[in-house]
Amino acid sequence: MTTVDWLGILHPALAVVIIYPLIGMVVRLAIQTRARRLQTLKCPPTVGREHSDLGRWLAVGVVVLVLVALTVAIATDQPLRAFQGGAARAAQLLLVLCGSLAGLAALWVSKAPGLRLAFVLITWAGVLGLGAQPEVWRLSDDPFSPAFWQSHYWSGVAVVGLMLFSLGAQPEIQRDLRLRRLHVSANVLAAVLFVVQGITGSRDLLEIPLSWQKSTIYSCNFTARTCPPLAAPTSAPAVTP
Repeated sequence: MTTVDWLGILHPALAVVIIYPLIGMVVRLAIQTRARRLQTLKCPPTVGREHSDLGRWLAVGVVVLVLVALTVAIATDQPLRAFQGGAARAAQLLLVLCGSLAGLAALWVSKAPGLRLAFVLITWAGVLGLGAQPEVWRLSDDPFSPAFWQSHYWSGVAVVGLMLFSLGAQPEIQRDLRLRRLHVSANVLAAVLFVVQGITGSRDLLEIPLSWQKSTIYSCNFTARTCPPLAAPTSAPAVTP
């Protein structure tokens, strides 16, 4: 595997090692928090705070993970010397990436509701802007086609939006029963989307060849599921004694 190939598995590796274990812990604490609130299970009083704190880290981790995936996809699609748009476009995309990370950091520390809403929108807009680049693979951009609903990319940005909502509205969720119910519904949807991400991500890994295999694999006809015959190996010259 080359450096490009290792960068390609950085996103799924971080998801498996960090994000999915965090999801399990957050879901378990959420169930305990609700059980303690309904008094159906005796749980320590710290479960609510632990659920809130780990949920914040999960939200930030998901956003950073998606930004890593988009950055790698854009930066490794072509050799840097052949990057479409040259240095000017690269600098513009770098500013979008830095702005998204800065918005996420500001969202983490902001207290005022208006500021939190603004930073949620800035961060999500940055993710969508990077994801709209031609180097980022999407099965379809048409929501009326079945491929759209099978796309790893679109379920990923939907999860980012749900995570940003939970992070940005956390103080209000703790105080308002209606928002708490909306938070539960949003995170049930997020859990379903995380399962979809695991399935579609595994599928996409099977479809992405190693860098040195691309020229051969991409010469195949994916509709007819046929590939051109490989050239016969040339025989080695005879060695004279």
